[in-house]
Amino acid sequence: MGKYRPPRVVKYGRGAYKCQRCGSHDAVIKKYGLMLCRQCFRELAVSLGFRKYT
Repeated sequence: MGKYRPPRVVKYGRGAYKCQRCGSHDAVIKKYGLMLCRQCFRELAVSLGFRKYT
């Protein structure tokens, strides 16, 4: 077994927020208190009441 490095605690910036559904740290949408990454948001958007306008 190799050396173990505990995960770094990030208090501010993009890495401080994670998706509440999948745990991803990148592309998190915080607007309206969603706290979902963009992939999870696209899956749940209709059930949350968002509509797509073209």
